[in-house]
Amino acid sequence: MTAVLDPAAVLEPPTTTAPPKVGRLIDQFELGLDAPICLTWELTYACNLACVHCLSSSGKRDPRELSTEQCKAVIDELQRMQVFYVNIGGGEPTVRSDFWELVDYATAHQVGVKFSTNGVRIDRAVAERLAASDYVDVQISLDGATAEVNDAVRGTGSFDMACRALQHLADAGFADAKISVVVTRQNVGQLDEFKALADRYGATLRITRLRPAGRGADVWNELHPTMAQQRELYDWLVRNGEGVLTGDSFFHLAAFGDALPGLNLCGAGRVVCLIDPIGDVYACPFAIHDAFLAGNLLNPGGFQEVWQSSELFTDLRSPQTGGACSKCQHFDACRGGCMAAKFFTGLPLDGPDPECVQGYGEVALADVAGDVPKPTGDHSHSGPVRGQAPKPVPLTLMVKPPVSFCNENPLAGMS
Repeated sequence: MTAVLDPAAVLEPPTTTAPPKVGRLIDQFELGLDAPICLTWELTYACNLACVHCLSSSGKRDPRELSTEQCKAVIDELQRMQVFYVNIGGGEPTVRSDFWELVDYATAHQVGVKFSTNGVRIDRAVAERLAASDYVDVQISLDGATAEVNDAVRGTGSFDMACRALQHLADAGFADAKISVVVTRQNVGQLDEFKALADRYGATLRITRLRPAGRGADVWNELHPTMAQQRELYDWLVRNGEGVLTGDSFFHLAAFGDALPGLNLCGAGRVVCLIDPIGDVYACPFAIHDAFLAGNLLNPGGFQEVWQSSELFTDLRSPQTGGACSKCQHFDACRGGCMAAKFFTGLPLDGPDPECVQGYGEVALADVAGDVPKPTGDHSHSGPVRGQAPKPVPLTLMVKPPVSFCNENPLAGMS
């Protein structure tokens, strides 16, 4: 992977007692690496749930999904590029009939796997199988520390389903499962309860930011935390952040004060990216739109060609001006915020984050005129899912519990 050396390290030869100095890690990341540290791979859009904020508008599978052999070829390429691990999601990835075959293939080829699931297929036997592997990590999605809050967003019965999966993993001796939470206006006051829930199952809490992507664009105004709640979240992370995973979700909060643990930089196209079920490569898992489409790995050159040579990724790795935000005294801390959050709320990419904690986002949003960009592709279920309206309103959802893995065959149409 690409490394950026400190010029001082070149002027003076290293001694035997001290290694040569290198630039700050964040500076190396900003210029991009020869291969992503990790990437998100959505294996399928099929899902047994219909979460109101689903970033990929999942529900029905795309009949053009990569085949088992095509997926294995991708894994071979990731191994050659020395990608550390893939974060597999969807949709609900475990509904693919070849899911476990692909997990085994990846780990056998030195590509670690972290997969996100709602827990629908984590029974005792699966939990024991996972506990026997050293190269698989599991994230169980929950968006409320109580069934009342969680199920309003994810569906009636989904809280119990997730907790049952966590219990199976704990009973099997699986070390350090993750509870993955999207922070919303309704659950930000439950952070201590989420942490207690993670401790109960011997898991680690992972919290991420709500983005106005996928179906999340329809419920953004109802679900994204208020300014006061963002301050509450920041203070909580200052107290508890060392024991909580956040990725690059909350670097925009750094304008409140000190930087938080985690990557305080947008990693899109620099250290991370997204592969979707048909092999399209996007700069960011939260920016599924043609404007952020770098190419398709089925084209000549494969994934490596897209990652190393696409015009989009080259542009993202070039020095950024920061636009109007560069005049703000907090720019070096928050770096202008989230690209996807800005794009899907109609703000310019070199403008303030819509949730800018200094208030500049609110001012900018007031000037947005006309339609805002819509995510590319809607894979939502064509009909109601357990009583949920096709275009749901949060907190008035789900009246029937999940009764099957998927109300539409996730492999329908595949030979």
